[in-house]
Amino acid sequence: MFLKEISVDEFTEYAKKSPYRSFMQTKEIGKLRELNGWKAYYLGLFDNNKLKGATLLVGKKRHFNKYEFYAPRGPLFDYNDKIILYNFLKLLTNFVKKHQGYILRIDPYVMNKQRDGFGNQVKNGFDNTTIIENIKNIGFKLVPLNKREQVSWMYVLDIKNKTEDEILKNMKPNTRNTIRKTLKNGIEIIELEKKDLKEFYKIMEETGRRKGFAIRNLQYFENMYDLFKPTNEIKYLITKLNLDKHLELLNKDKKEKKEELSKLSEAKYNDGKRKSLNDALKGIDKRIKEAVDIKEKYGNNITLSGSMFLMTDPEIIYLSSGNYEEFMMYNSQYLIQWEMIKYAINNNFEKYNFYGIPSTFDKNDKDYGIYEFKTGFNGYVEELIGEYEIKTSPIYYLIKLIHKIRH
Repeated sequence: MFLKEISVDEFTEYAKKSPYRSFMQTKEIGKLRELNGWKAYYLGLFDNNKLKGATLLVGKKRHFNKYEFYAPRGPLFDYNDKIILYNFLKLLTNFVKKHQGYILRIDPYVMNKQRDGFGNQVKNGFDNTTIIENIKNIGFKLVPLNKREQVSWMYVLDIKNKTEDEILKNMKPNTRNTIRKTLKNGIEIIELEKKDLKEFYKIMEETGRRKGFAIRNLQYFENMYDLFKPTNEIKYLITKLNLDKHLELLNKDKKEKKEELSKLSEAKYNDGKRKSLNDALKGIDKRIKEAVDIKEKYGNNITLSGSMFLMTDPEIIYLSSGNYEEFMMYNSQYLIQWEMIKYAINNNFEKYNFYGIPSTFDKNDKDYGIYEFKTGFNGYVEELIGEYEIKTSPIYYLIKLIHKIRH
């Protein structure tokens, strides 16, 4: 077997057929990395001139004229074939050494153990521990969870051959009811063009400040748009609410419930219905007051939230999102999710990937709310085998020390 550089088209054709395909292993991500100072290589593993594996590999100069190399969500090949695995990773390591690399990082889009919606291992489910051991036997070491570049735990909804009704009925009652209520709010979902991405970025900035995490700059979101929009593989959605329209809907609902209440007789058997309607009217009055107060403070038209989606067959990934805290009572993120789930079903995607979740499943975890929100859609947990690295130069340890000191 031998490794050599292949054309972008050859790589793309191979990647499209790989069961381990991800948006990270695309020419678009290669171009994005090049915009950020990396060099992109497209490599193929051949056996008797037949392509047996391929990868996007990116390299960037760090210290002492040495390079860091990384195969984002790669390489792509049959991980169950031990011979191909050994040859590909060995040859890839040699390639890195020849190109003045001090480290090679890989993080295959390969599942570890099959898990249910609560993160528990499924009895008699798949277990790819052997793949992990084979990677380690070549000399790769597992990178600690908190030092990995990509997420390793995700929450996924299986939508293959499913209808909208089936998916909705399978959701947890609270999530399903929230979606149905949100549909009545008059919220509008708008897909942004590149010129409008500043509005999305403003939402991300506010969310980052509030939650204490760093966000990418506006240029990143614009570059992603430029790269993935020509193939219709990216969407930026925001939600907006016209408060006059919203108040009109609330008052209409209030009128209908009052009429329904007035038609009830004083009979004892109507007590439960009467209480339910009165409670509903109190809730509507509260929402009307909230809407009036918000209108006085922010004006008639408000932006609620925004989300970024990558749509690389066979899955849609919910990659980034943010919202304004003062408008969270409108639950617009539920509406965005439902809109994109329907899009995924109607466009024959197999998976709807809510992406990163905490690995602890601990209610005391600061990010538990993210997991709890996603589990309402009643999917399952996917655990990847993780990120691995191998040193390819004696200077590896010195550069690692420099990074540690700077960090």
